[in-house]
Amino acid sequence: MNRIRRNLVALMLAMGLMWMAAAAARADDYKSDPVHSNVVFRVHHFGAGYVCGTFIGPTGAISYDDADATKDSFDLTVQADSLDTRSDRRDQDLKGPDFFDVKQFPTLTFKSTSVTKTGDTTLHVTGDLTLHGVTKSITVDMDLTGTGTGMHGETRTGFETAFTVDRRDYGLTYDPEPVIGNNVRITVGIEAIKQ
Repeated sequence: MNRIRRNLVALMLAMGLMWMAAAAARADDYKSDPVHSNVVFRVHHFGAGYVCGTFIGPTGAISYDDADATKDSFDLTVQADSLDTRSDRRDQDLKGPDFFDVKQFPTLTFKSTSVTKTGDTTLHVTGDLTLHGVTKSITVDMDLTGTGTGMHGETRTGFETAFTVDRRDYGLTYDPEPVIGNNVRITVGIEAIKQ
């Protein structure tokens, strides 16, 4: 009887250790808070100033491990129809078939393929950016902008990156320079809630 008891205790200890190891091996899971996240872009106009716009409410899942960036991942989606440049006429043009063609290509997505830690609060993130139905691999520098506690006790963590793409690489070739610049600066700010 004692032997059976010892075997049961040993089995329970082993299972407990396995569960703890599995928990330790997992990154923390986060969900983007669309109300406190945004995508901002700017593009040169007639070689003079910049036209800016936003895509509202990016959603998606993030896995983040402060100690091991190989466990990190970013999977984000933006609704193309959420585009807003503060001009209804311009927004309709940009959403139409000459530009984003939101009926045919309703989402913009980014899915990471590798993450490397470059500093205490900085990451090198490589992933697939899909825009206007075209997918290309890009690498961006990502900043961890902070971690705090929300009004309901939830843990919130922020991430931000800024990068430039050539719109022609994604099939957005209408209205060539100098009317609209080819290089588009994109800033992505994500506030995510720990699950």
